[in-house]
Amino acid sequence: MDEELDSHSHSHSHRKSRLRTASVSSQNTVRSDGILKPGHRPLSPITPHSDSYPEIVAPVPRRHRALQPTPDAWIRTPSPSSSRTRSPSLPGSGGFPRTPHSYSSFSAVMEAEKETLLQEQGFGRRWLRWMHKNGVKHWVVPCTLLASALVRLCVGLGSYSGQGTPPMFGDYEAQRHWMEITNHLPTRQWYSYDLQYWGLDYPPLTAYHSWLCGKIGSFIDSRWFALDTSRGIETPASKLYMRSTVILSDYAIYIPAAWLFTRVWHSGRSRRTQNAALLTLLFQPALLLIDFGHFQYNSVMLGLTLLAATSFVTGRDLLGAFLFTLSLGFKQMALYYAPAVGSYLIGKCLYLGPRDGAQLFVRLAVVTTGTFVLLFFPFLPPFAHISGILDPITRIFPFNRGIFEDKVANFWCATNVLVKWRMWASQNALMRLSTLLTFVGFLGAVIAPMRAWLRLGNQDKATGVPSVMQAVLLLALLNSSMSFFLFSFQVHEKTILLPLLPLTLLLSTAPHDSPTFKLGVLANNVGVFSMWPLLRKDGLATQYIALTLLWNGLIGHGPFVALHRATFLDMLTWMVYLGCALLHLLELVYSPPARYPDLFPVLNVLLSTPVFLFTWLWSIKSIIEARWTVGGLSVVEPKEKKADPGVAFPTEDAGGVSSALAPPDGARNRREGGLRVPSLGFVAGKRQAVECVFD
Repeated sequence: MDEELDSHSHSHSHRKSRLRTASVSSQNTVRSDGILKPGHRPLSPITPHSDSYPEIVAPVPRRHRALQPTPDAWIRTPSPSSSRTRSPSLPGSGGFPRTPHSYSSFSAVMEAEKETLLQEQGFGRRWLRWMHKNGVKHWVVPCTLLASALVRLCVGLGSYSGQGTPPMFGDYEAQRHWMEITNHLPTRQWYSYDLQYWGLDYPPLTAYHSWLCGKIGSFIDSRWFALDTSRGIETPASKLYMRSTVILSDYAIYIPAAWLFTRVWHSGRSRRTQNAALLTLLFQPALLLIDFGHFQYNSVMLGLTLLAATSFVTGRDLLGAFLFTLSLGFKQMALYYAPAVGSYLIGKCLYLGPRDGAQLFVRLAVVTTGTFVLLFFPFLPPFAHISGILDPITRIFPFNRGIFEDKVANFWCATNVLVKWRMWASQNALMRLSTLLTFVGFLGAVIAPMRAWLRLGNQDKATGVPSVMQAVLLLALLNSSMSFFLFSFQVHEKTILLPLLPLTLLLSTAPHDSPTFKLGVLANNVGVFSMWPLLRKDGLATQYIALTLLWNGLIGHGPFVALHRATFLDMLTWMVYLGCALLHLLELVYSPPARYPDLFPVLNVLLSTPVFLFTWLWSIKSIIEARWTVGGLSVVEPKEKKADPGVAFPTEDAGGVSSALAPPDGARNRREGGLRVPSLGFVAGKRQAVECVFD
């Protein structure tokens, strides 16, 4: 019999047969004890002269997970677009709880999955997926930089601030005029020469940048920057050169800073996710419209700040202090970030203890003071009179201009509709009141980082910067800058770029259904909308529409979701967008009455300010939550407890957080209860992987 079986199997070894499966609905199996077992079928025996083979028993079919009574487990699984386990959510990602979906059939499940996939992708992520699947992912960054340069050039083809409007023209002429005076006048006259015609009112690093651009331009054509005689020059060659200085400055500072942010802060995420974050940062419409349309150099200041923040989270505090001081030396609006940066560094000094903390504090003070002295060196003795330092300071801080000039979407301009502040209080009183409100507004940005550092006192200080501090730093930057924008003295509409930077950094890799992403996109779009009166005056309507649609398409923002799945934030977004569309429509078909020439700008302010106030309140809520995840509510340090061998804290592979950076007991208990430690992907255990980026 054995020989017959061997010959039978050998004769059919070359034959390709398909194994059959049997349905389990009507089959039974006889167990070894003779009892039938429902749901199975006995295997057909092999006979020497039979062509039949063993049948594979089919498993019992199960319903799709989404059709089970509790679909939450399916909802919380990583997105199908991600190739890795999703790192912990940012603060606020759970602020608006999702409502469980109810599906009536499997087709409804697949339709919902398809809708979610299309909504969350955007053509930016679809392009990235296509590049990765076709083996050309190493071309993603070069293509992104090339496309970014092309978009910037296209924006620059339009008009700019003050084009063809003598005698003062606009910001374009101001920047060109500063290149003119810095190349023809000694440094002691830079801040005092003909102040009625675009006098220099930015810190010295802007003046040095203007000097360099003017020197190179004068070498090409000296007529572009001839003293006094070149005022209002608008030749095609000079405009091309001026536009190129903005692009080159952007590619020298901001774009490397954005690339470094995606590689360091999101080092625990996939390369595709990092590149998606890079697309989000490089095509932000507000910055493109102001710098490459209206004409300014804000990307230099923002890039230096971003480099400083990246240095802080990698433990290079002295380098970060130097870079942030340069940002202050380029534009004084970087002071909007100063409370957050100062409290972060002071908190770290306290965290390191009396000896190491005091050493770090002294080194930070020396670096900061030395950098400021270096920037203002030409205005100090013996190069200038002792009173010469007053000229740049009085020009940098123009308190005599009033609490606001144009219609800016902040607290003072919005409430001025009902309360005429300039009639109700003197300028000095308004200055003191605005200072008080601003201080109260950024109080959370001062307290939270220091308290977070103090709650980490029991950890090993050799591990570097804990990953949980990244979200605290970004939220502190957002809270501080938004407080200055809303409540401080003498605010321009363009300064909305400062709070939009940390908000865009937060949303760059946030889940599409999280409040961080939804509110971040809403605030960005409303930020562009709030500058519409300025952009309309500059003739940038086409760029305004095109860049807004391009950016929202890239990141996959789809505000119009099904009503039964809409959250409060979704409904707020609908109402705000509807109001923006109606206001634009009214401007097209209706002219404001002569009695109210600023009717539409005021309506713009009244629509935009509540969104910024809501974002400010959300930043306070989120920074409190981020601080809770670090150390809890108690102001008393918890007593040290023995390690519980039964508690397994997530490792770096499992959750994206290094085991060496495990939060203290308060945060551990909250994580066991469902809260997730906020992280942007950078972990101290991977610091050596990015050493080569800085060295």
